[in-house]
Amino acid sequence: MRGIGEWLRERLPELLEETGVPAAAVAVVHGDELVDAAAGTLSTATGVAATTDAIFQIGSITKVLTATLVHQLVEEGLVELDRPARTWLPDLRLGDEGAAATVTVRQLLTHTAGFEGDVFTDTGKGDDCLERYVDLLADVPQLFPPGAMWSYNNAAFCVLGRLVEVVRGAPYDACLRAHLLAPLGLSHAATDPYEAVLHRVAVGHVETAHRAGLHPTTTWALARSNAPAGSMLAMRARDLVAFARHHLTAPALAAMRAPQVALPDIGQGEAWGLGWELFRLAPTPVVGHDGNTIGQSAFLRLLPEHDLAVAVLTNGGDGKRLHRAIAGHVLRTLADVELPGVPDPPATRRTPEPLRYAGTYVSDVAETVVSGDAHGRLWLRRTPRGVLAEIDEPPYRTELVAWRGDTLWPVDPEGGTHQPVAFLGDDGTGRAAYLHTGRADRRVS
Repeated sequence: MRGIGEWLRERLPELLEETGVPAAAVAVVHGDELVDAAAGTLSTATGVAATTDAIFQIGSITKVLTATLVHQLVEEGLVELDRPARTWLPDLRLGDEGAAATVTVRQLLTHTAGFEGDVFTDTGKGDDCLERYVDLLADVPQLFPPGAMWSYNNAAFCVLGRLVEVVRGAPYDACLRAHLLAPLGLSHAATDPYEAVLHRVAVGHVETAHRAGLHPTTTWALARSNAPAGSMLAMRARDLVAFARHHLTAPALAAMRAPQVALPDIGQGEAWGLGWELFRLAPTPVVGHDGNTIGQSAFLRLLPEHDLAVAVLTNGGDGKRLHRAIAGHVLRTLADVELPGVPDPPATRRTPEPLRYAGTYVSDVAETVVSGDAHGRLWLRRTPRGVLAEIDEPPYRTELVAWRGDTLWPVDPEGGTHQPVAFLGDDGTGRAAYLHTGRADRRVS
């Protein structure tokens, strides 16, 4: 591990320059050994330097901590995965009464609950914010029956956070600290901005227009009501790998890494477990989770067979490329394992027949229009809505070309990444019912 530490300290500043990331913190745990490193500037407005004690938001990696809190309840016999969530949340209401009555805890954990997931309603900063948030889900549309398919769902994890509150009889943040952060000795972890300000803290950097350059965000975090899904929690990299180490060494937690549902062919992981994304199932399993919040991106990867975990925390720029460079080197050096590759573009550019794909697809946070032009080419144009529009998420436009079946390839990257899009289902006329980018957006025209 000494070689990894030396490599990180020497290479990390260079990688920041190459990827345009203002600051990053990295930690690696291998067996009983741990190394960490940090470099860059936490905020270009203040010039504060990153150190290994700096905390970054971990975004949706928080979902794994929420899932772990639920798993503890299961282990204690207080919750059952395959019983309806209404067993513990009798007042749960969704846009579809049948779904609200039957959706199970397992379906919430595996992103198969089927209701609109990108709901970021701000219900205040009080300890009742989650209760009030869940009460407002009564108007959330049901995209598909529970269990029918996979679609990433932030709101489902807010419901799970509320379940933890009800069963434990305490606010989510208090449960998180009492049952995970404190027992694991995660001393540099903040559940809200009031705690974060006590530490050296990273600020996200965003680009509000194409090639306009990065600048510090004016909003540090999203609403507290989305805390169980990843709107608030910040920690240093070594605390995040300490949490990962807990999962690597506690036999009861291995069940959370068992595949529960296969993912659509969109160039991401292969399956989802109980909170964990399963990036590769064989020959050497690679599990983990990513997290994205306002101008910050976090990455966590575990190799259970090698007792190895690596965390990369960033505050803007091409965090994905930085993560791949670091995690790829670590996995190759310590385990002789290659990080699962990014999707390869099609060898030849071929325009798909537009009839099945053209149309308008909508979610709470985006409207996506897929259309053909006079030259027979197919285009995707996505316009942010709701909270993404409020934080100045830029619009995105790209040509789509054939890739694998009903999964098409975007010619132009978004945020430095080519994210394939899948068209699933049938609206009854041979056209796709859903545009899937990790979320299943419904066709509306």
